[in-house]
Parts: sequence; structure tokens; C-alpha cells
Amino acid sequence: MNHSTPSILTAYDINNITLRNRLAVAPMTRVSATQTGVATDAMARYYERFAKGGFGLVITEGIYTDQRFSQGYPFQPGLTDTEQALAWRSVTDQVHAQDAAVFAQLMHAGALSQGNRFTRQTAAPSATRPKGEQMPFYFGEGQYPVPVAMTDEDIADAIAGFAQAAKRSVLEADFDGVEIHGANGYLLDQFLTAYTNHRNDRWGGSTQQRVGLILEVIKAVREAIGGAPVGVRISQGKVNDFGHKWANGEHDAEVIFGSLKDVGVDYIHVTEFEAWQPAFASSTTSLAALARRHAPGVVLIANGALHNEEHAKAVLADGADILAIGKAALANPDYPNRLAGGHTLSAFDTSILGPIANIKESELAM
Repeated sequence: MNHSTPSILTAYDINNITLRNRLAVAPMTRVSATQTGVATDAMARYYERFAKGGFGLVITEGIYTDQRFSQGYPFQPGLTDTEQALAWRSVTDQVHAQDAAVFAQLMHAGALSQGNRFTRQTAAPSATRPKGEQMPFYFGEGQYPVPVAMTDEDIADAIAGFAQAAKRSVLEADFDGVEIHGANGYLLDQFLTAYTNHRNDRWGGSTQQRVGLILEVIKAVREAIGGAPVGVRISQGKVNDFGHKWANGEHDAEVIFGSLKDVGVDYIHVTEFEAWQPAFASSTTSLAALARRHAPGVVLIANGALHNEEHAKAVLADGADILAIGKAALANPDYPNRLAGGHTLSAFDTSILGPIANIKESELAM
């Protein structure tokens, strides 16, 4: 993408939070907190670079929400107590000093947990072993364990964890808003996905019932933080099942996105491997376009290899309001400034995320 895409550099509002442009840093797991989930100085410097580089919005990596089953990785940051919340102030203060907004992405790993200091047991909608193998760049090895099926009490605790973490994020950590992680195979997506959710209670069955936990979390978070922006990230693919597609195609999209609109979410963040591509083999319509069709009036963020100008224009034409940039932002923390100046982008170096996907000193010197 280059300076011939001027609309992306114009200001935009999400529920009274004014962004200086329509470029966001996508959430990316970087396993760089302390062992007890406390944000570090390196993390503050890491996020500050994106704000200094011109991004209007920074969305954090997934932050675990409770001291039971939510943690997904060793050295993942949390928002489960005051110590963790106040440590995030070093991040939010640095980002705000550069005139950017920052949202906390709240995440419950569910069955995909690869390291939880509170328990060795994983929990999910049903006692079904996840597909694939754990990710070594997040300290994982071998198959995922078989999770325990969550009880009603477990589910209520998970909802409360999202709400309490959201409250800490706004009141103690000074985040501008909250993104609920409902994508990529983690807990909320496990409830949404038919092959990981075999429940026969209110949380299982039809797509409308399986999306119910996401809706309840949104309601609880909204009640906890009042008027601050509340968004949700949605995907088809998962970190352990890359090519997954919703079984009922566009009908599922209508149910999911329509339900999110009805519950009053401020924005929907759709992510696909290639966001401009058709969402289903039987369709020519992208997931972003389906979200726009079924959730009119809701702010739409799109993510998925959108550093290419042609692809970015296609997704904007499909109705996206904001583009979230991931790997290209790692390679170019000053991406918006380069875009505004018509400068060439650096290629992504895979060594940034290996052998462990933690923050490297070489990145902070970029």
C-alpha cells in the first residue's frame, strides 16, 4: 500500500474515541510478561513504537482474564488483579503520550491453553481434544490435553472474569476500550464451533445458541465499563485449524454478525488469512462484506494480509472502516508514517517470531 490510499489516513471515531487514522495494530501474542503475568518495560517500549510510528489504534495481545482456566501461555500478561492492571499503565501512558488510542484484548484460552500457572487442567465447552499440536514458539509441545467440560458455574466464572478484567482495564490500567477475543479457536470460539461444542444445554446446539456465550460476555463487559468502546474479534480459522469454515456458510454469518449488532457491540473485528478473499467456496463475498451486510452501522475492522494496496482497497470497498495490520507492523512499526510519506515497506523477517515469539531487543531498536 502507498500514499494513493488517502482515506485510510483520515480520522475516525469509535464510540467517542477519536483515532487519528484508520490503521490499527492487530493483536499479536508476544509472551513477554513476567512469570506472574505483569507487563514489563520491554512491552511498554514495544507498544510505544507503534504509536510513535503513526498508528491511530493499538490493540494489545490477548490478556488472560481470571485465575482459573483462562491463561493460555507462559509469560502471557494478565488483568486479574491490581498489580497486573497497574503495570499496564506503563503501556497505556506511553501510547497516549504519542496521541494514539489503545484497547485491551481480553482472552480466555479454554482448551488451547499451553501453560497456566493456576492449574494444569484445561476447560472447554466439551471434553474434546483439540485438533493439531501445541505451538512451540509459545512454549508448547505435543498434543493438546483433553479438557474438562465446563459446568454452569465454570461458565459463570468465565463471564465474570471477562467483566472484571474489563473493569480493571479501563479504571486501573487506563485503556481506552476493550476487545473481546471471540476468534482463532480460543474459548469463546470453541463454544461457537460445532465440532468443539457438543453441549445439549442453552450453550450448545444451533448457531444462535452457540454464539450465546459471546453475547453474554459482551453484555457483562458493557455493564462493567459503561460507555467505553466494546469490540469483538471473530474468525473462521483457528490457530490449530487454519482452514476451518462455518458449516452453514452465509447463514451462519447472518446469525453471528446479526446477533453481535443486536447486542450493541461497538465494533466487529474480522480476521481471515487473506481478508479480501471469498469467505466460502460457494460464495464470492468476503467475511468483511458479510459482516457489513448483516451488521450495518457497526464499526468494522478487518485483518488479514492487508499491507498490499490492492487488497486493502478491496476490503475497504467491502465496507471495512479500519484496517488492522499484523506482521507488516512488526516489520514496519512506523507503517502509517511510511504510508503517508510514500516510503517503501520493509519485508517481514520470520526470525522476529522465533524460536520463541517474545519481544526481541533487535525489534526495540527498529
